[in-house]
Amino acid sequence: MASTALKFEELPIPAPNVQNHAANLCELSNGDLLCVWFSGTQEGMSDISVYMSRLPTGGRAWSAPVRLSDDHDRSEQNPVLFPAPDGRLWLMWTSQRAGNQDTAVVMHRISSDMGYTWTNPSVLIARPGSFVRQPVIVNEAGEWLLPLFRCRQIPGQKWVGDADYSAVALSGDAGATWEIRPLPGSLGCVHMNIVPMDDGSMLAFFRSRWADFIYRTRSVDGGHTWEQPKPTTLPNNNASVQCVRLRDGRLAMVFNRSSAVAATQRRESLYDEIEDDEAVEPDGAPALAKEAASQAAAGGFVPTGHEGAPPPDERKAFWGAPRAPLCLAFSSDGGLSWPESLDLEVGDGFCLTNNSKDSMNREYSYPSIIQSRDGRIHVAYTYFRQRIKYLRSNL
Repeated sequence: MASTALKFEELPIPAPNVQNHAANLCELSNGDLLCVWFSGTQEGMSDISVYMSRLPTGGRAWSAPVRLSDDHDRSEQNPVLFPAPDGRLWLMWTSQRAGNQDTAVVMHRISSDMGYTWTNPSVLIARPGSFVRQPVIVNEAGEWLLPLFRCRQIPGQKWVGDADYSAVALSGDAGATWEIRPLPGSLGCVHMNIVPMDDGSMLAFFRSRWADFIYRTRSVDGGHTWEQPKPTTLPNNNASVQCVRLRDGRLAMVFNRSSAVAATQRRESLYDEIEDDEAVEPDGAPALAKEAASQAAAGGFVPTGHEGAPPPDERKAFWGAPRAPLCLAFSSDGGLSWPESLDLEVGDGFCLTNNSKDSMNREYSYPSIIQSRDGRIHVAYTYFRQRIKYLRSNL
């Protein structure tokens, strides 16, 4: 790949705790930038909460982080912001017990004043094992598409990611109710990142549990149905990626140029450092059962059964492939080829541990990328799990 001449400057985001991970960026209608992520001692621990920082229009300093979730019994992760068409700002995140992603539900809060005050937290998607990571997309019909990935526990085993697949939660009533639609052939494809195209179609890109390649799919009916995901030419290390369509029509993808091929070691699972002796019920968290029942009674979506999920196969999720280098690549043909790239970070990307307190983790990961109204490209990502690093371009 040829490199680009794009240059970036860093504006530091304050770190509220020893671990900081999974950033998402959002531009508001007044030009302010918001960044949300999760922070605490270590992913999966009950002190992990969602935080937010603001970069005011024209400013050069991010605000002190504000905590936006605070469940003392659950690990709250993967926040996503969504500026809804009606002007309200939605915050969505996952809430799970310890390292058991199959117990996760999707929570949410809503702000009517651009993120200064919020409604109380409540369940949005009550089906245990529901995870979010990527932004909501509104299709041409005005329907909301929330990318989900479903974390399933194989009977008799703790969750490790072997049976995960993707789905779209579709709402035609501005988030009041949701219908979950699984993606055929998406076993192992997670973190679905939907990108609207100029011709009305949609592309989507995926992280791979198999740590082989970034996967790609396409929809021509507003996200109701999708082609079976196929591998792209870009590698993936079972870590998050994010893609955005720029004003000039190109796609810009931030990802780790790494895969299982580059790994000399692997770890058992993402949470193999967390002691969790509590028995986990396959149906998820009893503490949220009452709220889920009330949601169903009120007409909210609480799916049942297997949702048409693909069956597990013999492959195993690969954990521990290096999370470096962190690259920005560009495509002019809808993600079929990526001839231009730029390394944002280089290093060994050591991620066989999540320990950031003792500086044992050295990953650059979980990027978020947007293009603001002034044409600048903004990128935020995990830096050694110690802080969120933010860069903006000179354009």
